[in-house]
Amino acid sequence: MRKIINIFKVADLRKKLAFTASLLLVYRLGGKVPVPGIDKSALKAYMDGAIGQNSLLGLYDTFVGGFFSQASIFTLGIMPYISASIIIQLLGAVIPYFQRLQKEGELGRRKIIQLTRYGTVIIATMQSIGVSVYLSSLTAPNSDLPIVTIAPLAFYFVTIITLVTGTIFIMWLGEQISDYGLGNGISLIIMCGILANLPFVLQLEWDSGNMSASPYRYLSLLVLVFFVTLFVVGITTGTRKIPVQYAKRVVGRKVYGGQATHIPLKILTTGVMPIIFAQALMFVPNTLASFWPDSGFSDFMNNVFSPTHAVYNIFFAILIIIFTYFYTAIAFNPVDVADNMKKQGGFIPGVRPGKATADYIDKILTRVTLPASLFLGLIAVLPAILFSVFNEQVSYSLMSFYGGTSLIIIVGVALDTLQQIESHLLMRNYDGFLKSGRIRGRSRRY
Repeated sequence: MRKIINIFKVADLRKKLAFTASLLLVYRLGGKVPVPGIDKSALKAYMDGAIGQNSLLGLYDTFVGGFFSQASIFTLGIMPYISASIIIQLLGAVIPYFQRLQKEGELGRRKIIQLTRYGTVIIATMQSIGVSVYLSSLTAPNSDLPIVTIAPLAFYFVTIITLVTGTIFIMWLGEQISDYGLGNGISLIIMCGILANLPFVLQLEWDSGNMSASPYRYLSLLVLVFFVTLFVVGITTGTRKIPVQYAKRVVGRKVYGGQATHIPLKILTTGVMPIIFAQALMFVPNTLASFWPDSGFSDFMNNVFSPTHAVYNIFFAILIIIFTYFYTAIAFNPVDVADNMKKQGGFIPGVRPGKATADYIDKILTRVTLPASLFLGLIAVLPAILFSVFNEQVSYSLMSFYGGTSLIIIVGVALDTLQQIESHLLMRNYDGFLKSGRIRGRSRRY
């Protein structure tokens, strides 16, 4: 309790927490604003059926905080921004222009952010067209009445403008949280949406009668989620320490250096980003299918790319492994680390400075990334495995909270945010939130 109280003793940390919480509240309240021309009750009934059928549409609704089923202006969520980020970073790996931007420091970073915003608008426009066409084709359950209550052309125009504007606003909220708040704004918005949808999923499961009929099944799932969470925390916080020795330097009568230290190489350097990006790409086939709602192509895509289908889970796991390696290469450059060590007189015992050191670090990084990527892929497809093990007697929407994307994002984002809080506390000589003990040093408190 004392450590929690310490959080509110730091003025800067207090302001950041309040700022983050207020913007997340704005996000949740803004999601209650509906798109004009839609029968919300009919759409809600249709989405309840989609969630009960374990379709990808229900999973998408979970990622956007349930706003799709509410016909909200935030229906698209933050997914267009994530898709644009994927495209820009992939282009950075193959096109020299984007490679130069990545090496130009702050100026290049601003240009990349600007291009990502433009890409977000383009992708959001395409997705909003697909959503408007898809919604106009729906009818209320057990009825022939359309869900859209206004003329199609007027609905298309209003929906496209509204959804694109909503996505831009969410993007702005995420950037503001990242710049002036705590944690990664985009990840926090996704986590907030997932957690907000959990009570609805539990209520739907309770209404189905499965919980009261087999309580021991859900008790075993509760024990399972505990151990899965422990594994996720372990893989997220685990490090591989590479020993480093610094040579002694004599300047006048003083001797500098000579100390032994290590490079804390994280097992999962990329955090939750591979999961988020892979999931964003898995929504693409169904988005394309929404342009042709009543066709064989749409039926095929909705069937094959269902979260419980084997093809979907195989592609999902492969994408996670690829993105884990890809973002590890972006986030950690062994050549730069080796050059900095050489300039400072540091070396790894038994390894020559320079290229040999870079190759050694790269080899270790590859070795630790492989089990981490396989672990992420396994956890991501765990809901589908459990769904099959329990003979489809537990909804996939609930299973997704016991493993898979939802659990990894929640745990990963929570740990990242807590680590930022930890750094603020330790910097001001307060007890850390995650570690015990007090930092010795200045007695002045801010």
